[in-house]
Amino acid sequence: MASKIRYGLSGTGMMGIEHIQNLALMPDAVVCGLADPTPTSIEWSKSALGEASQGVATFSSTAEMAASGLVDAVILASPNYTHRAELEPLFDAGVHILCEKPIATTIEDARWIVERAAASKGIFWTAMEYRYMPPAAEFIRQVHAKRIGELKMLSIREHRFPFLQKVGDWNRFAANTGGTMVEKCCHFFDLMRLITQSEPVRVYCSGAMDVNHLDEQYDGRTPDIIDNSYTTVDFANGVRAMLDLSMFAEGAENQEEITAVGDKARLDCLIPAGDLVFSPRTGFMNPKAVERSHVEVDAAVLAAGHHHGSTYYEHQKFFAAVRGEGPVEVTAHDGLMAVAIGTAAEISAREKRVVEMSELGF
Repeated sequence: MASKIRYGLSGTGMMGIEHIQNLALMPDAVVCGLADPTPTSIEWSKSALGEASQGVATFSSTAEMAASGLVDAVILASPNYTHRAELEPLFDAGVHILCEKPIATTIEDARWIVERAAASKGIFWTAMEYRYMPPAAEFIRQVHAKRIGELKMLSIREHRFPFLQKVGDWNRFAANTGGTMVEKCCHFFDLMRLITQSEPVRVYCSGAMDVNHLDEQYDGRTPDIIDNSYTTVDFANGVRAMLDLSMFAEGAENQEEITAVGDKARLDCLIPAGDLVFSPRTGFMNPKAVERSHVEVDAAVLAAGHHHGSTYYEHQKFFAAVRGEGPVEVTAHDGLMAVAIGTAAEISAREKRVVEMSELGF
């Protein structure tokens, strides 16, 4: 492997630009190709590259970039519904792939991706950057080290802003995104599997679109994406997990709050505060013994994106895997399972019933 890795970007909108900004912090990563059918998106990405954009090849399609021979690895950050079609020429070319979440909008397409990834010459990595937020990573380490004893309950709260504007506002419709529980919440379902170290058995989701986008119209259609929900997931090892989502609560002090409760203690992770709060059991009426610690994140890494530094740390791991110096930590199968739980949640919310994962073939 050459000392430098040549990267291509497929999909050069907001998330593509975040990837560019983080690759700029890695001296052995060189952006050599940009692919996007929208000229304005190409211009945004060239602006993000600055002087480094000189000599970078631009393409109107992923297939053209894949066939060019100019890139070793491709970051796929195109709209969700395009992933299967965009991945086909990348698999054919045998390049390394970092695919943004969700890997697909349907279980069928996600299964196809798993099969193609297994047969590909290059590595396939599902971009689940929430795993790599430094406070979340330390939280996960402590839970797995049994600091709270045996994990019994896991809860994740994300209270945040509405979906942002994208090209054509494609993210306003579940047909394009897989639905909010797939598009947005796949991150959290992935965290649930990672933290519990188990597989989901059943899902119940109560959710609706109550506030956001109700006054928007697209060719006579009103958006149909969930903007708030409660989701519970039962895991095979007996752990219960819950997701509390609100997409009209951007005024909250912390956007993400993750809590693990074991038989010996409780541990909280607060983002963006970056704090961990450890609360051991003390017995009834005894003084509490709460310990608070802070997880620092490099300022330059924080400034390079909107995911609390996680995109940079994810890229470090991906880079090592491409060079054969580390494992693929987030596989296509992990991406499939996140889509599957999200799909179960969408069905549950729509049909107002519990969904067994066995119904979906898991």
